[in-house]
Amino acid sequence: MVIRCYNPIAMLSSSVFTPFPRQQFYRCPFPIFTQSLQPFPSLLSSTLPRHFTLSFYSNTAQTSTADTPDELHHQLSNSKQSPLKPGLYLVGTPIGNLEDITLRALRVLKSADVILSEDTRHSGKLLHYYNIKTPLLSYHKFNESQRAQVVLRKLQDGEIVALISDAGTPGISDPGMELAKLCADKNIPVVPIPGPSAVVTALSASGLPMNEFSFVGFLPKHNSSRKERLILSANESATQIFFIPPHKLSQFLEEAAAIFGESRQCVMAREMTKIHEEFWRGTIDKAKEAFLAHQPKGEITFLIEGKSTSTDEGPSESQLENELRELIAGGHSLSMAVKLVASGKLMKRKAIYSLALRKFGGQLESEDD
Repeated sequence: MVIRCYNPIAMLSSSVFTPFPRQQFYRCPFPIFTQSLQPFPSLLSSTLPRHFTLSFYSNTAQTSTADTPDELHHQLSNSKQSPLKPGLYLVGTPIGNLEDITLRALRVLKSADVILSEDTRHSGKLLHYYNIKTPLLSYHKFNESQRAQVVLRKLQDGEIVALISDAGTPGISDPGMELAKLCADKNIPVVPIPGPSAVVTALSASGLPMNEFSFVGFLPKHNSSRKERLILSANESATQIFFIPPHKLSQFLEEAAAIFGESRQCVMAREMTKIHEEFWRGTIDKAKEAFLAHQPKGEITFLIEGKSTSTDEGPSESQLENELRELIAGGHSLSMAVKLVASGKLMKRKAIYSLALRKFGGQLESEDD
């Protein structure tokens, strides 16, 4: 313990106040007190200052500050929360910044009998950072069906099983949906542990309407299925949210420009909560100019504003023709292409069908033959 006396008026004078060499010590998790010397009349004199600071220091490196992972581990160990009940716990984990995890998530991960992880090496970094020793078991899209029965037996034996993904909430564009459904069917408790979400994080800072949105996630790999999904999204009035791999951004922008129109507002959010976090805002046309030349790195969440509900404007004939051509080229019949293009549009289906006959009538005749 070190007692340092000082007069607040004269603190800047090195002859009166000499700072203690704190770099030689590690601060303990104790508060620092400043008290009046009134209880010690013998110490009061004209030559002594009237306040002192009581600080506690340790010269050993083993003591950590209150905001370190070790101290959090100590706090969780002494938590007065009741023990966890057996069941499947879906635990949300940080999407980038390790400090975004919740105290409840840490307690569940520490208390679980086993943690199912999409990538054990990736998740191991998070557990190591918070000094969590719970064993990891790989659980990803390639072994999801094989692991299900193994996990089910553990749960039926009364174990606590935590499921995490590489980032965010399990089951949201990540493994977990099938296991949650299986447990629900077997009346095994499924407990959500809320946490970070790339969808909500991107939407909250996008500047686009948040009152209604549609989360699409990753688009289908098949060409016709992907364009069919984009056409459905383009006709919705809600903000559309996609997960786009960096190497597929150029393809996505080309298809989005043709289907949504180049003037639609969009936001590209990448590396959220990380050092190189970026939010790019503009039209789809400007996004093409910005990103077709250079491919951004990192995880991308792409948002496009919903279709305007104004009755003044409707899709141009060329836009309708492009949408029809894309669907027909993808293997859809003319009538199905008309149905998909007409969904969500203010135009009557009859008018779109008339356009389809005029532009693609020859193809219709070949189908009838």
